[in-house]
Parts: sequence; structure tokens; C-alpha cells
Amino acid sequence: MSARERRQVASDAGLSKERVVAEAVRLADREGVGELSMRRLARALGAGAMSLYYYVASKEELLDAMIDVVFEEIELPPEETDWQSAMRRRAVSARQVLARHPWAIGLMESRTSPGPANLRHREAVTACLRRAGFPVLTATHANWLLDSYVYGFALQEASLPFDTADEFADMAEDVFLPQLPVDEFPYLNESAAALVAAGFDPAEEFIFGLNLVLAALEPLRVPT
Repeated sequence: MSARERRQVASDAGLSKERVVAEAVRLADREGVGELSMRRLARALGAGAMSLYYYVASKEELLDAMIDVVFEEIELPPEETDWQSAMRRRAVSARQVLARHPWAIGLMESRTSPGPANLRHREAVTACLRRAGFPVLTATHANWLLDSYVYGFALQEASLPFDTADEFADMAEDVFLPQLPVDEFPYLNESAAALVAAGFDPAEEFIFGLNLVLAALEPLRVPT
């Protein structure tokens, strides 16, 4: 089929690049990126697989566009506040976005043809750190450290067998504690019991760790 014929088929199906990418993101959110194929995507769109290649030339180009959608959803660090507050807001936003799109965690740093939202995001983060007084190389170190923390936490959070503090408490009491006899695992037993009694919410761990990372970076900047 010629490019013109593919274009006509795509037009007849009501396709656009935005619609193709949006449906791909929805499929990945629901089924995982490993289940995504051009044929599977075409079926979901009610179109022929070949018609999709008018909008994305390959699976890799589709993944580039999907990751760009994810970056577009992450809040940029605001310019009107101090660097720690700005980077905290950006990190919190990134964690929330990756919770919606867990398939993206392992792809965020893998793209060699980044899209415009990806590049805008990285420019804004670097600008925030540089304006705060971090030298060029130190800003790079800080960026890597913050991203590693956010991605690592998001990956761990996505694999947890519970979602809420109540679910954690139920699992700790019904599943974890029975496996932790106090004579064999005194410290683990003590920790599990104390967390349940305190109403521990695992989601709060993100801010605790993030604040430590930001505080550790503060002495490395050279205020202007």
C-alpha cells in the first residue's frame, strides 16, 4: 500500500497521531507495555495495522511519543519559589504520574529521540538547579540522584501488595506478623507491630526520603 493509500485509510478511520498515541498509552496503562503491538493497537482503534505507520514509523517512534505524553503530565518546577520547594513539587508530580503509568518507569531514561515535552522537562529541571547555584556538574549529579530516587520509589510502590494504610495494617496483622515469631525475629516483629499501632502509611515514605535527599544537596550549591 502506498503512503497516499495509507493516508486515505487512516483518514477514513478518523485517525490522528494524537489519537493513536493516546490509545497506545491507554492500552499500556491497562495491559502493560509488553502487550502493546501495532496489530493490537490497530484492533483497539478499529483500523488496519498498516494505516498506523502513516503516523508512527515504528514501535520505537510510538514509544518515544508515549513517553512524551508522560513527561507532558509531570509538573515543571515552578520558577517563583525556592529550589527545594520547586523540585519537591516536580518530584511529587512525577511520582503521581508514574503511578498512573507504571509501564513508563523503565522507559523514562531510555529514549534516544526525546520528544518536545521530554526536552522541555529536562531543560526546566536543569535551569532550576543552575539558578539555585549548583555548578554544572553538581547540577547533573543532583538531577541523577533525584530521578533515581523518584523512579526507584515508583518502581517499588508499583510492586507493593497493598495500596492503602488500611490494607497495609490488615496485611501486617494477618500475613506478616504470623510469619515473624518474636523469639526468632524480634526486631521485625517489633517493627511490624509498632507500624500497625501507629497507623503507618507507606505512601508517606516518599516525602520523608525526598526531604532527606533535598537537604543533603543543599550544601553543594553556591548561592549567587
